[in-house]
Amino acid sequence: MKNYIVFDLEWNQSAHGKEDSVEDFPFEIIEIGAIKLNSELSLADEFHRLIRPQVYTQMHYAISEVTHMDMGELRSQGEDFVHAAKGFVDWCEEDSIYCIWGSMDLTELQRNMKYYGIENPFPKPLFYYDVQKLYALFYKDGVKPSLDVAVEELGLLEERPFHRALDDAYYTGKVFKKMMEEIGSDHLLVYQSIDYYRIPKNKDEEIQIMFPDYSKYVSRIFPSKEDAMKERLVTEMRCYKCGRMLRKKIRWFTPNQKIYYGLAICPEHGYLKGKVRIKRVDDTKVYAVKTLKLTDEEGAIQIASRKEEVKKKRALRSREKKNKQKK
Repeated sequence: MKNYIVFDLEWNQSAHGKEDSVEDFPFEIIEIGAIKLNSELSLADEFHRLIRPQVYTQMHYAISEVTHMDMGELRSQGEDFVHAAKGFVDWCEEDSIYCIWGSMDLTELQRNMKYYGIENPFPKPLFYYDVQKLYALFYKDGVKPSLDVAVEELGLLEERPFHRALDDAYYTGKVFKKMMEEIGSDHLLVYQSIDYYRIPKNKDEEIQIMFPDYSKYVSRIFPSKEDAMKERLVTEMRCYKCGRMLRKKIRWFTPNQKIYYGLAICPEHGYLKGKVRIKRVDDTKVYAVKTLKLTDEEGAIQIASRKEEVKKKRALRSREKKNKQKK
């Protein structure tokens, strides 16, 4: 049976701001904490390592304030990242299911591995459970709370401090277990998250996944957002309930060149709203994440209203530009 690996990281950053940060390495991991839950969600094992920093050797004041860690502790008790990371991967075992609070920890773990030349051990695509996202989905109408708030709201015993890697992993595991008990695995475990650190390299690697109440598509890399929005798989709207290809009622539009919205109608299931997020890989290259979700009349009206707002703002900017040219 597969184990659930619930882990948390603490990291440091440049104490002098972004101008002194190492390119493509904004955060250096200084602590790994994890618990292993068996198939019955019982605690099977724990993992904890302090890491001696090599890049950011001065503690950022905010990190020290939150974690109460200092460089003296890390230098005297920490080990090098390569040894700690390889030990963590070996401890996890193959085919484990990863659970984290939020999405950043998996990204930063892989980023640190790449920086130190460690081969990425995770499957591609990498699916995991974002416990914060699940809690927001089932308990908070989409609003993501902090871990300590979730623990308090669920009435869980606060027997450890917060903001250290092993303790936060422990509490994340407690929240996950409580949700499994209250919601049930059949309803909860269908909502896997997709890790975006390694973007699909080609069309064959692109990701399309169906959830009970929405679908998601992750594209390959495109030279520009214009190229991305010309791709059929990015812009098509297909009902995830019946598989019909739908004609758009409101064509894709964007208020900010980063997010595009659209609306279609399925003759069997009603309105289908779409959102395409354009995410940057570097200064020019991008990839797209498309989400399609059924909505009601009110949701359709909101999208139509949003499009009208965009049209009015563009018209206003156009008039202002013409007035300036006349002057």
